[in-house]
Amino acid sequence: MCKTGKKNLSVGVFYDGNFFFHVSNYYFRSHARGQRLSIRGLHNFICSKIAEFEEVDERYCNIVDAHYFRGRLSATEAKERDSLYTERSFDQVLIRERVTPHYLPLAASGEKGVDVWLALEAYELSILKQLDVVVLIAGDGDFIPLVKKINALGTRVMVLGWDFKHADQNNVMRETVTSSSLLEEVAYPLQMDKIVDDPEDADIELVDAIFVEKSVDAEAAGLTAEGFGDGTGVIKYLNKSLKDKCGYGFIARPNLQDDLYFYCTDVDGIDFDNLKIGDIVEFENGENDRGVCARKVKLLDE
Repeated sequence: MCKTGKKNLSVGVFYDGNFFFHVSNYYFRSHARGQRLSIRGLHNFICSKIAEFEEVDERYCNIVDAHYFRGRLSATEAKERDSLYTERSFDQVLIRERVTPHYLPLAASGEKGVDVWLALEAYELSILKQLDVVVLIAGDGDFIPLVKKINALGTRVMVLGWDFKHADQNNVMRETVTSSSLLEEVAYPLQMDKIVDDPEDADIELVDAIFVEKSVDAEAAGLTAEGFGDGTGVIKYLNKSLKDKCGYGFIARPNLQDDLYFYCTDVDGIDFDNLKIGDIVEFENGENDRGVCARKVKLLDE
């Protein structure tokens, strides 16, 4: 039983998409990690921390709603900037992790109305779904009135904030700062840049899991079509951070753009947890509820 008297906790997570985008880019392009943020990993981290703060078993901490808000280019502008594929790929991540996207047209002067939409949605769902904890992945002090309103409902607020400076792809210095006033208003303020760079011993694995594992492609692994059959590839991505669920991965294949999905139960001759990104594997083509997949995945004998 948690300290508030409830056994099950309902959690809502709300992303300021522009803030999340800059943070993820920072870790991928400028930080030593060279990795993007993982939404699944963040959600696991959030549940673990809430369970710790609320003094409840992590099994009883449930993210019942997750929403992502951002301004978006028109299809024509996105095509001109060659960003359609990137946007579609990220949409697939949101769908897979059950995060509801909310987009508004991106005006010439920047995002307009996105923060207001986030605030209205967060407040309304706090009431309608009687959320116990609202999590904001945001840093803007404009969210302080929202936090005050949610606090008045008896709902606790957690903020995941970051402070950092880095040079963008055009070598222009960018700075992201989380409002100190915002952090002071919430029950559970988390300064994530400090947690990532200097995690407590108990949090090291949890922090590592908030990043997408570095991927490789078949060509980088020295795998070419010559000398290898259709059922051969290289482990490109692994997700081993799922709680009480089967992990999964993707296999890159020579001369093929689409990666092949597989479940941990599709692995033969080795434990799924012992697979590594970059391992060369052989497999059989098959199907599951997601469509075409790899079956009987096993390490290729050297």
